[in-house]
Amino acid sequence: MARILAIDFGTKRTGIAVSDRGRMIATPLETIEGQYLHSWLENYFTKEPVDTIVVGEPKRMNGQASGPAEALENFVRFITKKYPDKKIVRQDERFTSLIAKQTLITAGASKKQRQDKKKLDTISAVIILQDYMSANPG
Repeated sequence: MARILAIDFGTKRTGIAVSDRGRMIATPLETIEGQYLHSWLENYFTKEPVDTIVVGEPKRMNGQASGPAEALENFVRFITKKYPDKKIVRQDERFTSLIAKQTLITAGASKKQRQDKKKLDTISAVIILQDYMSANPG
């Protein structure tokens, strides 16, 4: 079975997580600097079977878009056109950064580790993927 790739999109950095082939476990992959995201995705898709891309969608409590909405829309349009064979799904990412920070605290991470934005982006991608897989089993 093909994997699911989750993206916590950002203009500076993007956190990436991936499912196992059984689509049960979400694993942090890495954080990609913004200018390398497109080439990283292209390279990854040649190595690993992925049929679904879950993109975190930042929203305010009232449901309106927040964060870099225009950049996110451009990115989603790009991957939809570039990878027509992949299902593109948006996943509400409200509170993922907060949950990621709490996860690091619970894991006993140092203050320096908790302030590592790359680590937070990758953990946020894992949370986005776990939320998606929980809502869409099988």
